[in-house]
Amino acid sequence: MVVEGFPMWMVIFPVLVFFARILDVSVATMRIIMVARGRKILAAVLGFMESLVWIVAVTQVMNNLDNWVTYVAFALGFGAGNYVGLMIEEKVAMGNLIIRVITRQDAEEMIHFLWKSGYGVTSIDGWGETGPVKLIFTVCRRRSLGQVIRIIKQFNPKAFYTIEDVRFVNETYIPQGPPRRFFSMRIRNWK
Repeated sequence: MVVEGFPMWMVIFPVLVFFARILDVSVATMRIIMVARGRKILAAVLGFMESLVWIVAVTQVMNNLDNWVTYVAFALGFGAGNYVGLMIEEKVAMGNLIIRVITRQDAEEMIHFLWKSGYGVTSIDGWGETGPVKLIFTVCRRRSLGQVIRIIKQFNPKAFYTIEDVRFVNETYIPQGPPRRFFSMRIRNWK
């Protein structure tokens, strides 16, 4: 199809390649996360989808070597796919985190509030550069992170804290957090 001397395939193929790359790189991002979390079956299914879409995108680029816009669309789709993949990962919020809090002020109220909110807490007295400190550890689901951080800041806005992914938790005492959505529940349970 040609529109007044301009072949439409010069626009259609790059647009298709762009969206195919967004899809394949988003799926690749999720696959890498599943591999890191030990979700073998889901990682394999995502790997199949990723490679299938990638082959379609590369085929379109190779069939249109005379259209430089396709190259740009391929690269732009890669960048956008990384962004979209990370946005999806944030929304799904799979897994658990450990939050370590180090504070110089009294932390008993914060610890009790975390307990009352359903979070398991371990606290240790320690010694820092400027004197005594309280070390507080809690493990929570990723989707509950915002709530835990709000509690920490409510009781001690200047507390130092670190957050780290936890690959495996051997106990079931982790608060459930907000209700799961159907799609994210299916992904979490598929190992």
